[in-house]
Amino acid sequence: MNFLSHYYFDRKKDNAYEVLGMLLPDLLKNANKNWNPHPEKREYLFENNQHHQEILIGWKRHLAVDRLFHNSAFFIHHQHQIKLCLKDLLIGSPVKPFFLGHVSLELLLDSLLITERLISIDSLYKALNQIEISVITSFLSLNGIDNPNPFFKFFDAFKKEEYLHSYSQIEKISYALKRICMRIWDNPFTHEQEEALTINLLNYKKELSKDFIFIFEMIDAEIN
Repeated sequence: MNFLSHYYFDRKKDNAYEVLGMLLPDLLKNANKNWNPHPEKREYLFENNQHHQEILIGWKRHLAVDRLFHNSAFFIHHQHQIKLCLKDLLIGSPVKPFFLGHVSLELLLDSLLITERLISIDSLYKALNQIEISVITSFLSLNGIDNPNPFFKFFDAFKKEEYLHSYSQIEKISYALKRICMRIWDNPFTHEQEEALTINLLNYKKELSKDFIFIFEMIDAEIN
């Protein structure tokens, strides 16, 4: 799941550090794809700091949510259907249909949470702006990340630009998908392919809107 879908499960929490922990695995991945910490395997490192423990609670919930989501019949079905919808328009593109189906589904779920008004993005950013930089720095250091500058560069831009608001617009999702694919492939889409991607995602979003809330309700019941 992506940022907003993860936040759905913390939308009623007032602990900013748990919210940060829920998003932190993906924030780190965006900042530096080579970082791969596993704080859940060394919980003893965080016993002496309450905020570190709160971040770890959110982190572990993130892992639980992703595990349930990626093993669900809902995910398996819809990522495959999206892959089939997009397969033909990818002819000549280096992008793998399975990869695009997977990421497209996650971004469409984020988009539906916005358009169906099931979360408050402003509340998410408000929580993240309450976080003390020193707490993140010390948490990352305990995880072997001694140069957190790439993280804070991304994190500051993430908060300042508030680009998650744009996920309500399908064309912005197509742009986000292009940016994600550009981390792996050069020139992933032509202009025509990007336009076709937007049209196909808009159509699939309408179909997905009929039952998407089921996966959130299922995971919410499991983790709580």
